[in-house]
Amino acid sequence: MTKKISKYISFKEAIHSDYAKQFSINNKPTETHIKNMETLAEKVFEPLREWVAHPIKVNSMFRSKELNTALRGSSNSSHLDGKAMDINSMGGKSNLDMFHYIKDNLDFDQLIWEYGATNPQWLHVSYENEKDNRKQVLVIKKKGIYYTWTETKK
Repeated sequence: MTKKISKYISFKEAIHSDYAKQFSINNKPTETHIKNMETLAEKVFEPLREWVAHPIKVNSMFRSKELNTALRGSSNSSHLDGKAMDINSMGGKSNLDMFHYIKDNLDFDQLIWEYGATNPQWLHVSYENEKDNRKQVLVIKKKGIYYTWTETKK
C-alpha cells in the first residue's frame, strides 16, 4: 500500500521534485514534517479538492533545506516545514476560482497569487495552526515583489 498524506495526496507527490531527482538532493521529511503536511492537506487541500471536484496538481509541498537553497527559495519558507504547497488547477475550476474559494472559505496562513495578470499561474498556500494563521493574501506581479491583496468593487 502506498503511503498517503491525505485522501488525494500521495507521499510521493508531496515530496516530489524533478530538481532534487536530477541533482541527487535528499528531500526526505521527518515525522514532524509529515504531520505538518497532513494538517495542511486536511485543513486546506482536501476541502478545496472536494469543492473543485477534479484533480489539483501539487507542484511543490515539502522541501528540504538543501533543495530549498538550490531552488533559491526563501530561507524562512513554510515549504521547509511541510506547511506550504504550490498548486495548479487541472480541471473546470481555474486557479482564479481556487484563489477566491480559499480566500473566502478556508483558514490559512498565507495565500499567494503567483504571477499572471487575470489568472494566477499557480497558487501558494500555507497553514500554521488555527491560532497563528494570519489570513495574509499577497499577489506577486514581478519576481521578488509582493503586493497586499486588495478587493476591487465591481
